[in-house]
Amino acid sequence: MILDGTTPRRAVLPSGRLVWIGGLVVFAAYVILASMVPAEPALLERLWFLPGVGVAGAIIANTSGTGGGVVFVPVFNALRELGVMTVAPLGVVGVSMAIQSFGMTMGSLRWTDRLLHQPAPGPLEERVRLKDFATVVLAVLALSLPAMLATQRFTEFNQRDVLMAYKGFSILLGTGLIAATWTFNAARPERCELARHDLIVLLALAIPGGMITALFSVGIGELVALYLFIRHYPVLLCTGAACVISAVSCIAGVAWHIDAGTIVWEVLLLAAPGAVLGGFLARDIALWLGAKRLKTLDGGWIVLSALYLLWLNAK
Repeated sequence: MILDGTTPRRAVLPSGRLVWIGGLVVFAAYVILASMVPAEPALLERLWFLPGVGVAGAIIANTSGTGGGVVFVPVFNALRELGVMTVAPLGVVGVSMAIQSFGMTMGSLRWTDRLLHQPAPGPLEERVRLKDFATVVLAVLALSLPAMLATQRFTEFNQRDVLMAYKGFSILLGTGLIAATWTFNAARPERCELARHDLIVLLALAIPGGMITALFSVGIGELVALYLFIRHYPVLLCTGAACVISAVSCIAGVAWHIDAGTIVWEVLLLAAPGAVLGGFLARDIALWLGAKRLKTLDGGWIVLSALYLLWLNAK
């Protein structure tokens, strides 16, 4: 475990132990859920393909830290257009949060395990300090969670207008990430320590990010990951911290949707196991891609998915 960024310390848990313990908790939660919620067999049969969607969504979500909603929202829109099933907009947000509660939790466990057992860094790479990781996660959640929960309960926005503004901003950030990756960050060492002014920017993003997450099930993780990527921090800090923030946000946010009765349980029961598998695989895929390719693919996906959602809502 790295406490000061330079001196390796022995980790409390052996490598992989955190993932297995957390994975058993996730499995138990799914079994309890499956035994309690109603499910229509005919609808389960029609939605046979959702485990695959869960795998793909969780891989994208946990390699980028952006959250699975960037996959699930377009998929549910496509299902409505094709006449397979119609889920109300609030239901899309609710079931997306529920699926991410499983997939992003598994991804968070894998990234946190990596944080506690970091190998020697390669050329131009830096270790991530546990202090910096915890500071980003706790500081952002301290502001974003209250904003998200308050938005769910007390605030109504024109979702179309908010989506247009948010995705327009995402396009700028995604384009900036690709440009930065191949220009001034291309041959520069990663930042080894969280800068004070970067923490201030993250705090400024936290409240609007929490409000956006309440409306679309994604937002805060995407903003944190993109900003840290552009600022050239290690992938472990950018993606790992964003995954933890997204997981905690979805677990906290899904409680309101359960109480409101907006979740389509058949969708969750099918997609959640795939999301857990995708969350488990994502970290290795991200590390295999390497920082430059990962940032390029993440930026490209964010731009293209944002353009698709803007086009869909402009029709």
